[in-house]
Amino acid sequence: MIVSRWKCSIVGLLVFCAVFSYGIASGQDARPGTWDLPKLREIPRMRWVNQTGAVHSLLYEGEEYEGHATEVFGFYASPVTLGEAANGPQKYPGIVLIHGGGGTAFAEWTWLWAKRGYAAIAMDLSGSRPIDPIYGTDGQPVINQAAGPGTRTRLPNGGPNHGHPEKFDSIGGDISDDWPYHAAANVIRAHSLLRSFSDVNPERTAVTGISWGGYTTCIVASLDDRFRAAVPVYGCGFLFEGESVQKPAIDQLGDRRDDWIQAYDPSSLLKNCRVPILFVNGTNDVHYPLDSYQKSFDLVSGEKLMRIEVNMPHGHVAGWTPAEIGLFVDSFCRDGQPLPKPGSIELNADTIVVTCQSSVPLKKADLHFTRDLGLRSERKWMSLAAEIAGKTIVAPKPPEGTTTWFIAVTDERDAMTTTSVQFSE
Repeated sequence: MIVSRWKCSIVGLLVFCAVFSYGIASGQDARPGTWDLPKLREIPRMRWVNQTGAVHSLLYEGEEYEGHATEVFGFYASPVTLGEAANGPQKYPGIVLIHGGGGTAFAEWTWLWAKRGYAAIAMDLSGSRPIDPIYGTDGQPVINQAAGPGTRTRLPNGGPNHGHPEKFDSIGGDISDDWPYHAAANVIRAHSLLRSFSDVNPERTAVTGISWGGYTTCIVASLDDRFRAAVPVYGCGFLFEGESVQKPAIDQLGDRRDDWIQAYDPSSLLKNCRVPILFVNGTNDVHYPLDSYQKSFDLVSGEKLMRIEVNMPHGHVAGWTPAEIGLFVDSFCRDGQPLPKPGSIELNADTIVVTCQSSVPLKKADLHFTRDLGLRSERKWMSLAAEIAGKTIVAPKPPEGTTTWFIAVTDERDAMTTTSVQFSE
């Protein structure tokens, strides 16, 4: 178990306070699973590190860790930093980007969203900072430039590392050494900072995260109702069940296991989510199994959609690539056309009927199914074409022996969404 060390380095603290004048957070509830939301909604103190190039870098005030104030590194890009702003002052929608395990702030990710017309902030949630952006001959940041851990340096006053001991073993006692607490708090702080920028429309912001960033997105969307949309990719709750690769680490907590679940598993929080949310995952994801994903989706009582892709690869680039992420966010932050919304499933003797709301004509529908048992990550999936009659989808009944199935609908933009996943085993 990690024990908080309250004997801070006086020299390090004085240097940090001299530069940032942040001070140490106070008044927070020390119970696991609690966040001082009014405090986190305040604009954190920050300073720019570099404002040259298309992607700028900054440091902002983080949560107290091991008795000292912390700083969080972030990249920021918008049409203004890219030199693509139209004449006169404008307000752009904003988005917060949360990296996954082994990741960091990705300059290229903020650039991609800035090209879409958003002001984007991506922060490092492991107490480090990546290398300065590397640009190709086309002016675009090189993809995966900070993928390796050797591309990052530890901040003198960084928060907890993004490792299993900090994620799990720290539970118990004070919350200031719990990585999930820091991750959610520092994302909400980044959101508050983003909303304060002069080129951002604070009423049109969204959040998306990948893998552990998707996990954190689930938590943040359940805590911060200022977001207009949220897209967790891969990440979900119920990490303590079934085939979750995190289950052994949670089980090893012993009598602290239930405390971690109650405090930091999204299954304890998603019932509070009122932010419109799009869940994105693959059928065979080893980190976030399909049954846990569906159970997480079911907990949300507000507006929600799902996009399950057969054999979707797991990774940062694969996680930010689906066009549906941008289209979903656009529909809430830029008055874009919404994604197709499949309704409830009607299972008849020989067919499946689904009514789908769609402002864009549908062009394709498929039944995806597997008859395999065993590990979900190793199951083979098959597909059968379905018929489209206006907004009604008619698919063949899943073959005998099917264990898991769902229907996918695709509109003329090639935007795909899916029904809830059905489990027959």
